[in-house]
Amino acid sequence: MSGPAKPHRLSDAERYRTVTAARERFLAGDDRVRGVRPEIATSWYRCREQYHVDPGLDRAPAASVDEPPTTEHTLENEVVFANLGGAAASIAPEVESLGGVVTVTDGIGRILTVQGDVNTLRRARESNMAPWSCWSEWATGTNGMVTALEAPGPVLISGPEHWCTGFDEWVCGGVAVRDPVTDDAVAVLDVSTWRHNLPAQAAGWLSHAVSGVRAILRQRARDSGAELAAAFAQASARSGQALAALDASGKVVIADEEASLLLGVPARVPALDPTVRWRPALDLSRLTRHATKQARLDRGWIGSTQIATGLTAEPRRLVLRPVFLADQPIGTLAVFGSGSGDPVETEQPDRGMSAPSRIVGLSGERMVLLHRAEVRFAEADGNEVWLVTEQGRLQASMRGIDKLEGLLTGSEFLRVHRRFLVNLSCVRAIDRGDRGELMLIMDSTTREAVPVSRRNVPAVRRALGI
Repeated sequence: MSGPAKPHRLSDAERYRTVTAARERFLAGDDRVRGVRPEIATSWYRCREQYHVDPGLDRAPAASVDEPPTTEHTLENEVVFANLGGAAASIAPEVESLGGVVTVTDGIGRILTVQGDVNTLRRARESNMAPWSCWSEWATGTNGMVTALEAPGPVLISGPEHWCTGFDEWVCGGVAVRDPVTDDAVAVLDVSTWRHNLPAQAAGWLSHAVSGVRAILRQRARDSGAELAAAFAQASARSGQALAALDASGKVVIADEEASLLLGVPARVPALDPTVRWRPALDLSRLTRHATKQARLDRGWIGSTQIATGLTAEPRRLVLRPVFLADQPIGTLAVFGSGSGDPVETEQPDRGMSAPSRIVGLSGERMVLLHRAEVRFAEADGNEVWLVTEQGRLQASMRGIDKLEGLLTGSEFLRVHRRFLVNLSCVRAIDRGDRGELMLIMDSTTREAVPVSRRNVPAVRRALGI
């Protein structure tokens, strides 16, 4: 008896034709992308719907043309770039032997350094693959240097997978380095070749090369946790108000007894490592990011705002006092009670680019474009986000439920739990549990239910008019 049939593997030429045809159909407005990896298809969608990148582009613009005005390089990032430059130099001989080049970009795709084969460098300059050119997705479309920013590991972009036809002769493999506290991309290391494939070991080169830089960031994150805990201990000794130490992403490093009740975290249990820090019931991520940004501009800045805690009908005053390590802001002390500071308004997400009209879900190799009304709710599983829809459970194309929440701000969606974002128009009933907790019934037939955290109950009641 013959063995099981082996799956047919497309040749490079067949794959090139398949992807080229899919891109042409997509450019013509057909959303049914076939034969293209989901991460490529979703990048194309952003290029077409959100960034409006010219697919005929054959040269990257200068960074100053498309650089967001709020982007800045901190001293900490400069240390990362220097170490990553050394890592790039360590693999440059291997890359040069293949006729390739290795580049380092910052977290938004601006090239900082490029080195490698002389002939390929000449080709690269023709596309403006050179220092301080902008290879961000919003400026230059799908490419290995910045599509890596949306992926958890190394990514490979080749031929017509590039959004811009002018880059079709390049093959690029990139891997991002992320801040372990905020998960923001700090830099990308990329290897590119012209008109021939990267070897299988290229992904290993990239991962090995960035391992040292990642170790530096992890140690920095642990040091910042210890510094925040020390600042908390010092402030706690002289403060009679509820107090917590928050990192730059809004997670709790340590909280006293009263603050622990407000935030829904254990009292006086330090979480120094970023992988074990407490996610509070109150979403303070935008406030802490704002505080970090302001503290970089003014070391003496203190902010204050009013915040609904859910424990009382009246909002509580929250004062934010930045904490520094080596002159860099690493988080804040959150003081609940009286106090003054610059008023902090709830920040709206950055909308320098128009938001996509639809949400992108993935089902295997199929990309599903969803109108917002088609999504009943979204559920976080770590950095992955799952969309529950009439078409079934689909994986969202973007990482992090916070990012999806920011995209949907001002719409009918409401964050009801740290893991759940709900389309309020899809709520069919409300159940009350044995201990008084609320459950939102999203489908009257299947009794599909979403829990409401205790801290979010007042906001849900107001939104639903109950």
